[in-house]
Amino acid sequence: MSSRDEPKTDRIEATSTGRHVRGPTFKPLRRAVKVPVWGDLGIRLGLAIFLLFIVVMIHWWDREGLVDNLDGEVSFLDVVYFTMISVTTTGFGDIAPISDRARMVEAIIVTPIRFAVFFIFVGTAYNFIIKRSWEKWRMSRIQEQLTDHIVVLGYGVSGSEAVTELIERGTDPREIVVIDPSEDRLMEAEKLGCNVMAADATRDETLKAVRIGTAKNVLVSAGRDDTSILLVLTVRALAPDVPISVVVRADDNESLARQAGANNVINPVRFTGLLLAGSAKGAHIADYLADLASVSGRVQLVEREITEEECGCSIAALRTGGRGLRIYRDGRALGFWEEECENLQPGDIVVEIIPTESGEKKGDGHGNR
Repeated sequence: MSSRDEPKTDRIEATSTGRHVRGPTFKPLRRAVKVPVWGDLGIRLGLAIFLLFIVVMIHWWDREGLVDNLDGEVSFLDVVYFTMISVTTTGFGDIAPISDRARMVEAIIVTPIRFAVFFIFVGTAYNFIIKRSWEKWRMSRIQEQLTDHIVVLGYGVSGSEAVTELIERGTDPREIVVIDPSEDRLMEAEKLGCNVMAADATRDETLKAVRIGTAKNVLVSAGRDDTSILLVLTVRALAPDVPISVVVRADDNESLARQAGANNVINPVRFTGLLLAGSAKGAHIADYLADLASVSGRVQLVEREITEEECGCSIAALRTGGRGLRIYRDGRALGFWEEECENLQPGDIVVEIIPTESGEKKGDGHGNR
C-alpha cells in the first residue's frame, strides 16, 4: 500500500469501544483560483508602492517648482509628505506647486498616477471583500444545486488516477467533487478544476453537504480497507440508490465491501496478479488489457444500455460498430457465444470494445479499427 494513500490519523476510525474520533474541521466546497490571495494582495500593494515611488522621484527632481509655506525649504521628507497628500487629494496647501512646469507635471503625470493608485485600492477592496463574498455565495449555490456529479472519497494514488482518467474520458472537472482531509492532495485536485472539500468523508454532515443523494457515482479509495468499507456503509445509508465503486486490497474484504453496499469492488492487487499471469501466457496480453482500461489507448471498454434499434439484433451487430463481449440481463452475465446474445432485449446492458480516436486513425494492431 502506498504511503500516499494512507489516511491521516485524525480520520474517523472505529475503535474497540465503538466510539469514533472526530476528523478535521469541516470546510465548505471550493474551487481553485488562479492567483493565491496573498499573492494577489502582494502584487497590488507592490504596484501601488512602485507608483508612489515614481511620484516621489518626480517631485524630488522638480522640487524647485514647489514651495513650502512654513519654512520655505523643500526637503526630501517634504517631498514624501507632499506626494502622499497629493495622491490622496488631501491638499492642505502648506506645500504647493508654483512653477508652470511643476503644475504641468501634476496635471499630466501625477494626476493619472493618482487615479491609478485610487483604482488599485478600490479594486483590492472589491476583490477581497465584494468579489470573494460573491464567490463564497456562488460556491454555496453550486453546493446546494449539485446533481449528477461524481463524488471521489480519498485522493491518494488510486483516487487521483481515477479523476485524471475521468477528465480524459470527457467528464467536466466541475462535475467532480473530491473529499479528502489532506490539503496537499486537494491542491492537486484544484489544479485540475475539480470542486474540493477538506473534510472527513465518514461524517454524515460532510456527505450531505455535497448532496450525496443526487450524485451520479461515488468512488471510494481511502487507502485502508476498514476506512473504505466504513465510507461505503455511510454513503449507502445516506444514498440507497447511488452506484458505489470501492478499492480494497485484501481478498477477504471484498465480500465485506459488497455487503456494505458497494456495487463494484476493485482489488488492485488481484488485478496486478491477473496482468502478471496474462503476461506469462503471451507477451501482449498485459499490454492489451492496459490498453482496454485506459481512454488513452487505441481501444476502450464501454458499458452501456442497448438502444431501441438494437433490440432483436445479435451482439455481433451493434450499431456502434464495436465488438460486443458480454451482456447483463436480469442480474446474469451472458457471454457473446451464448444463445441469448443472439437476440438483444430492452434493458440489456452490453459491454463492448470500441476503437478510440487514435485507434481509428492508426489501427490497434490487434484486429480492431
